[in-house]
Amino acid sequence: MYLFPLLSFVIPIAVAQYPPVSNLTTITSPVDGNITISYKSPPTGTCQTVFSNQQQYTGWVNVPGNFSSNIFFWFIAGRDPTDKLTIWLNGGPGSSSMIGLFTENGPCEVVQTAQGKFATKAREWGWDRGSNMLYIDQPNQVGFSYDTPTNGSLDLLTSNLYAPPQVLPNSQPSFTFLNGTFSSLKASNTANTTEVAAMAIWHMLQGFLGAFPQYRPNSTAVGVHLFAESYGGKYGPAFASLWAEQNKRRSNGTLSKNGTLDINLASLGIVNGCVDDLIQAPYYPAFAMNNTFGYAAINPVRAQLAAASFTASGGCRDLIKSCRTAVANQDPENDGDVDAVSTACSTAYKSCTSNVMQPYSDAGRSYYDISHTLPDSFPSSSYIDYLNTASFLAAIGSPVNYTETNYQVVSAFTSTGDYERQALVPNLAALLRSGVRIGLMYGDRDYICNWFGGEAISLAVAAQTSASYASLFPAAGYAPIITNTSYIGGVVRQYGNLSFSRIYDAGHTVPAYQPETAFEVFARIMSGTSISTGEIINPSLYNTTGPANATHTTSLPPSPSNTCYIRNIGSTCNENQKAMILAQKGAIVNGILYSASSDISSAMSSSSANPDDSTGTMTVTTTQVLTGLFTATATPSPTKKSDAISSLPSLNTTLLGTLISIIALSLV
Repeated sequence: MYLFPLLSFVIPIAVAQYPPVSNLTTITSPVDGNITISYKSPPTGTCQTVFSNQQQYTGWVNVPGNFSSNIFFWFIAGRDPTDKLTIWLNGGPGSSSMIGLFTENGPCEVVQTAQGKFATKAREWGWDRGSNMLYIDQPNQVGFSYDTPTNGSLDLLTSNLYAPPQVLPNSQPSFTFLNGTFSSLKASNTANTTEVAAMAIWHMLQGFLGAFPQYRPNSTAVGVHLFAESYGGKYGPAFASLWAEQNKRRSNGTLSKNGTLDINLASLGIVNGCVDDLIQAPYYPAFAMNNTFGYAAINPVRAQLAAASFTASGGCRDLIKSCRTAVANQDPENDGDVDAVSTACSTAYKSCTSNVMQPYSDAGRSYYDISHTLPDSFPSSSYIDYLNTASFLAAIGSPVNYTETNYQVVSAFTSTGDYERQALVPNLAALLRSGVRIGLMYGDRDYICNWFGGEAISLAVAAQTSASYASLFPAAGYAPIITNTSYIGGVVRQYGNLSFSRIYDAGHTVPAYQPETAFEVFARIMSGTSISTGEIINPSLYNTTGPANATHTTSLPPSPSNTCYIRNIGSTCNENQKAMILAQKGAIVNGILYSASSDISSAMSSSSANPDDSTGTMTVTTTQVLTGLFTATATPSPTKKSDAISSLPSLNTTLLGTLISIIALSLV
């Protein structure tokens, strides 16, 4: 822990956080000579696993293309030997999959030690419990992925990046303006559509699976599992469809078998995915007004206007259809290089966002959890500090600093209107017909990709798959999701290889809220068992039974107090806290703002008892068994677990004294 007072005047330089030089092993892909892989095994404890013998690799696959593209991966072997390989993608577009690894379902989570330093501990319900895991930062420039390492400055007050490094702005605290190494910040050096991103990841997997053949499943029966969240509702079906197309090209000879590998998909999981606004957008006003928590987020007139703007002539629906007509006629490969098409699609996105989705902002509540008032700081952002320490960057061998969201990617995808370009339900239906298991998992407190819209996607997929799915999937009732002997984690409708799960009391990042339930649903999708009980089933004969609708209702829990993270000021700090930062008041402990230095001891005491994560609503379940799956033999009587709100010291906003700063930065 470093404790030092900030001077009463501002020093006109930024704090440095340049990554240290690290040695990586670099090989040429044994499959494709145009691909290189640079990697290392991070030291034990970088991401603490349950068992010390779980193999880990971090590295970059340099893939061919019009610009340098180094795609970052983190591989962690399962707790038990397994031939299962699961790929995890966060969404955005532009969001790093380190969010998933460190705050949702990865093998480890970041904690603060009693000494005020960061460490990691094994996560009980990490998905390595059931599979080898591969986390990928994509597209290029997201997270630890990069094109050309470029020195620059990061303004934590605005999240803006600048290259080359800039002079510290007047009157801005130096700890909010950091010099480091990032990507080039060129929006032209990354993907601008989901289809372009898909091809890069196909190449990336050719490189990874070629370099590590011991982790390559050999058949569809034990094939790759792809799970994606949020914008992953687009990534998942588009990437999986491309893999199937490339396999077909290899089979018919239009793609050489020399220098390529089949990527067979066994299951596709979508977690609170935004798949298609043409289907899901009407459920924004519907969910805002008539959710199962009895909470009306906006007034009825605003809701009616939002609903009407979807169906109005020239409104959201018509604009999406015009966009897709333009794509089909002028940019069928979805390369995003036809200006007229991009204009039509970006216009549709802006209209749908402004008129249908954004009226919810009147509520002053989080888009990701309707029970949380703004600012919403769940899950914890402390992992961002940890990922930028010199020791961590050296441990994984990174030449660039970590950023959670890449706004060049956001800009690139927005400019082409990628959000509205594709109808991906047909892709999901085709995958289902080919034998791929499709599992949709939605937390019921999320607004941005809410479960009403997710359920509509599941019904649309069934309708487009086959006559049997079209009739038998909607006819299947909702059964309880039994994940342990204590409570029911949600409800599921399942027929054949298609399932839709509503997870109780979870926001957008389901595994962060309900880790045990999320793991069991993941494992059951992956294994092809009953999502309700975990029992072995015959998919051709199986369907759930129960009520026709997921009717469970409850009240929203109290909103937790926010925690102000210096690495995520815009999203987690209120206006008074931002004023404290600018005035250099209060205390900062490991990147968290407190109102007074006297809070430091209580913060350290709290963090030694609890992981730094979180200010959200979670369930903590203790078990001595850290491997294996649960199979239900009876239905527990409680229909819902009790909520447990973990606590960090609350922040008051009195402006006190000179700022005392304990800042966990890489000072190199």
